[in-house]
Amino acid sequence: MLIHEYKLSNGLRIIHYPTASPVVYSGFFIAAGTRDERPEEQGMAHFVEHMLFKGTTHRKAWHILNRLEAVGGELNAYTNKEETVVYNACLAKDLPRALELMVDIVFHSTFPQKEIDKEVEVIIDEIESYLDSPSEQIFDDFEELLFPNHPLGHNILGTPELLRHFKSEDALKFVKRYYQPENMVLFVSGDINTNRFFKLAEKLMKDIPSVPVVREDAPLPLYVPTKKIRKIGSNQSHVMLGCIAYDSHDEKRSTLYLLNNILGGPGMNSKLNVSLRERRGLVYQVESNITSYTDTGLFSIYFGTAHEDVKRCLDYTYRELDELCQKPLSNLRLHAAQKQLIGQIGVSSDNYENIILGMAKRYLNKGSIEPQSKLFERIQSLTAQQLQDVAKEILDPKHLTLLQFE
Repeated sequence: MLIHEYKLSNGLRIIHYPTASPVVYSGFFIAAGTRDERPEEQGMAHFVEHMLFKGTTHRKAWHILNRLEAVGGELNAYTNKEETVVYNACLAKDLPRALELMVDIVFHSTFPQKEIDKEVEVIIDEIESYLDSPSEQIFDDFEELLFPNHPLGHNILGTPELLRHFKSEDALKFVKRYYQPENMVLFVSGDINTNRFFKLAEKLMKDIPSVPVVREDAPLPLYVPTKKIRKIGSNQSHVMLGCIAYDSHDEKRSTLYLLNNILGGPGMNSKLNVSLRERRGLVYQVESNITSYTDTGLFSIYFGTAHEDVKRCLDYTYRELDELCQKPLSNLRLHAAQKQLIGQIGVSSDNYENIILGMAKRYLNKGSIEPQSKLFERIQSLTAQQLQDVAKEILDPKHLTLLQFE
């Protein structure tokens, strides 16, 4: 896997992943997310992401939206707990147009107040839509239980009360703190001339200064397992189990990655799907997930079921967890699980958009990109004992927090 790297004089890192595709994906991965917000700024990272498309020193909102749409390209963006991503897809011949637009909205947005007043209502509609979906809301409420009174536990969307007080200067202050060259990665994938792209980036950003970024990370709270039941009047019960897990730098993360795939990954043959859905018909959806941040992480199980079936589902779930903790996998089962996970990763790698976004995230946080072959080697080297040790550390029911909506 050949990756071209470059660094501008102002500290901006650039990566190019060459492909044979005529479609180019390019944009900025910025280390600014929900956890970087001050108490009065809850929702600001996501708010800024929305407002980047609403006006710059060179363009009004309509001109931003029409710039790539006019040539069939697409603009996109999203925010999570640690990053904001602004990117586009276009044909290779339109890359100069796309890059100039990306630089303009990331470094020259003005956040006009009249646009803020309109967009705040759009985001509040987004919040209300999300509150109408308990199967989505429970994931954020669960993180709030794991990270109480900490920005990692905050809802990415913020609250209507705070949003209605956001002004242009508030957005500009947040951007000034974190939208700096050393705090981001410019990425591109596609069949393009690498040196021309680097030279174009140098030309477009030669006047953007290098400004140090001082992070304001709050200390992580002490994890204490807890249980909480919320009465929301839903048609079914929604349940989450989980705990604090490994950060993105921890060597045991790969072990948990495989263990999670066995337990409740996307395969229909996952232990939880077979136990709760295929054998007993108790759920429509059941899954387990791991999320790794730069300094912590979490493991979770989610299922929705009829109110009267919650106890049965929990009993069967605990049974599957206990089996992974107490009984090592056979060599045959271990090799099958390794083969399945490697195959899933290989299939997902057929999507160039997912590939470059994953590469950019890793490069932003770790300063390097691991070849896929190294990941496969690491998965294949895992032993049944390693999986059992991690299971005992993470999956022990005594360590798990439970959140239930009913």
